[in-house]
Amino acid sequence: MQTVQTALWVVALLVAMAIVFDFMNGFHDAANSIATVVSTGVLKPGQAVVFAAFFNFIAIFVFHLSVAATIGKGIVEPGVVDTHVVFGALVGAITWNVITWYYGIPSSSSHALIGGIVGAVMAKTGAGALIASGILKTVAFIFLSPLFGFVFGSLMMVAVAWIFRRARPSGVDRWFRRLQLVSAGAYSLGHGGNDAQKTIGIIWLLLIATGYTPAGDASPPIWTIISCYTAIALGTMFGGWRIVKTMGQKITKLKPVGGFCAETGGAITLFMATLLGIPVSTTHTITGAIVGVGSAQRASAVRWGVAGNIVWAWILTIPASAFVAAIAYWISLQLY
Repeated sequence: MQTVQTALWVVALLVAMAIVFDFMNGFHDAANSIATVVSTGVLKPGQAVVFAAFFNFIAIFVFHLSVAATIGKGIVEPGVVDTHVVFGALVGAITWNVITWYYGIPSSSSHALIGGIVGAVMAKTGAGALIASGILKTVAFIFLSPLFGFVFGSLMMVAVAWIFRRARPSGVDRWFRRLQLVSAGAYSLGHGGNDAQKTIGIIWLLLIATGYTPAGDASPPIWTIISCYTAIALGTMFGGWRIVKTMGQKITKLKPVGGFCAETGGAITLFMATLLGIPVSTTHTITGAIVGVGSAQRASAVRWGVAGNIVWAWILTIPASAFVAAIAYWISLQLY
């Protein structure tokens, strides 16, 4: 009986850690949802975070749990996962999130979590327990999601410029201030739909590994779904202001029409990935879309040095979080 109580206590602590990570995901990635709409002046920061948080949460009613299934059953063999692995994965992901938030670097919470899972599992059993197809699909979209964002964002910008080529700039600006509310809502919907599911996935993985949820269940318990969507929405409401400036103004200067095109291009990418069950980075996606919008106007409009620094953070995210996770896994073995 004592062993069950201890296990329950450990599982409850790890679930709480996962919810904290989910909150930090929203906090860290708030910039992805609101940077463009704030930097163009369409919404004030306080209005923007409430707006984004609302759409983060209602994504629960829109998307199937395909991404959660990928994280829960498609990255590592569930049989090798235990509480030590989950602890290591969460510590690795949270640590990387805190470091990149502190320095205002828009890195990927999603890939930090996946890197954490990979690092902790490799510390336990080596690479044999990893599911190659799930890992390769996720790694591929480190490059494909910003590329799709870039392509869709730049195509939207070119199309809008051609359609409104004879319109007065003041009239175009007025229209796109309204339309940007639609595009920002769509992007925040995609953000909630893809990112909240990653935390649902790791809690599901934990519950399967500890025997509190049957491995054959088609979906995780409803309380995990509600709590994770709530946590990411609350995190977005508090907002990661250090990153907003980088995303909204340092990469390229945005006007409402550019903000609309970037958000729409990013939203298309996120919707597509979420429907396919691919855990992508909302940070990578919106950065690629912003760069695409800027370069569609002129190449010099993009501050490529800033964009280059962001790319380095992308490359380092999985190995850095995996390294921390492996250390945290070893420490947890000493603790309990």
